Amino acid sequence: MNRTAFRKSLADLIPAVLLALMVLGAALPARAQEDRKLSMREAVALALQNSRELALARVQYTVALNEAGVDRSAFRPNLYTGSGAAYTYGFPTIGGGPPAVFQLNYSQSIFDPVLKAQQQAAEDHAKNMKLEIDRAHDDVIVRTAVAYLELAEVRHSLELLRKEQVSAEKILGVTRERVAANQELAIEVTRSELTAARVQERIVKLESRDDTLTQQLRNVTGVADAQSIEVDTAEPSFATDLQEAELANLAIQSDRGIQEAENDRLARQHILRGAKLSYWPTLSVIGQYSVLSNFNNYTKYYSGQYQANNFAVGVQVSIPLFSSKTRATVALAKSELQLSELSLGNKRQEVRQDVLQKQRDVRELQATYEVARLDLKLAQETVELTQAKFDQGRATLRDVEAVRLDENDKFVGFLDADFARQRSQLTLLRATGQLAKVFQ
Repeated sequence: MNRTAFRKSLADLIPAVLLALMVLGAALPARAQEDRKLSMREAVALALQNSRELALARVQYTVALNEAGVDRSAFRPNLYTGSGAAYTYGFPTIGGGPPAVFQLNYSQSIFDPVLKAQQQAAEDHAKNMKLEIDRAHDDVIVRTAVAYLELAEVRHSLELLRKEQVSAEKILGVTRERVAANQELAIEVTRSELTAARVQERIVKLESRDDTLTQQLRNVTGVADAQSIEVDTAEPSFATDLQEAELANLAIQSDRGIQEAENDRLARQHILRGAKLSYWPTLSVIGQYSVLSNFNNYTKYYSGQYQANNFAVGVQVSIPLFSSKTRATVALAKSELQLSELSLGNKRQEVRQDVLQKQRDVRELQATYEVARLDLKLAQETVELTQAKFDQGRATLRDVEAVRLDENDKFVGFLDADFARQRSQLTLLRATGQLAKVFQ
């Protein structure tokens, strides 16, 4: 090959090499982003950061605060101004006062028990919206943690079932050979095929559940669809060593429903107090400055006394003489307060019973977990014993695969029991207000 042809070949090769390098450079970071391993704490943190439910609760709390601010504004200075013109015939008045070219009004409530009670009740209800933020926060934590734990359990179970599928296929193959050699009945083949089909059915169901849980975690954490999610197999501990009385007290202190009921009772107390004080006079500060014009014939009616600039300031006292509505309002407020107090007492009793039931559930599932653990341990020791017999020629391959099949089945049962136990522990932690300590 001459030099000219070599240069031409090299020139043709350089773009292809550059293109390959660019594709490889783009593929490497993309490949690095394909897999993402999430710890449970990271998944919970991302879920809290991306939760629309939590964002909605915060906005609702802001709305409640602003509503309380509207009621509070009556006790703060309020200044209004305006201007206009009106035609008058006869005595110059409109709406009970003279038409003004410019007017400035000032008002501020000093003592108005009904308005004050409404303001305090609105502030108490705003506290309930703050509790909704805390409730949404705990909801996100529990849902994310449970989905994470279940996904880890499903993937571990899938791994075991695929091993179980291999064992089932080996047993089926050995059974067919023995049937062909007239050492087994043909029904044993059907029995082995049924075992393999059941394993396949469980694998298909778990794969569907894997897809659902993975998508659920993507939705709450914001992980892109192009990235596969890997979960940490390390088992967190959600156990608590608190006694029944301590758990009940913590549940009553931290229960959002009880706190909301207490805020509602406080709001009813404020409303009742305001209704009772409404028998007393109300007091407001008022002021007005107005500029009048002479085109409304003021000089005809105020001869010698007319002036364009007018200013007035003082207090306004409203004294109730007789009001049937006030008496009815007091009676209604008393009945609503009584209803709120009874609801609060019932809620406390329900929470106490509920947390004790949750503790019993944890204890029962802990016992189930221990049975599953020992059952798995027995199956593992049986596998070791059968393998030793097989090595000595005192057991067949079918015997070995059969005990391995049983071991995998026991392992899946153990994982199910462990997941149920952890989920119940999470529920108890939430009921006693200890979730923040675990995921802080």
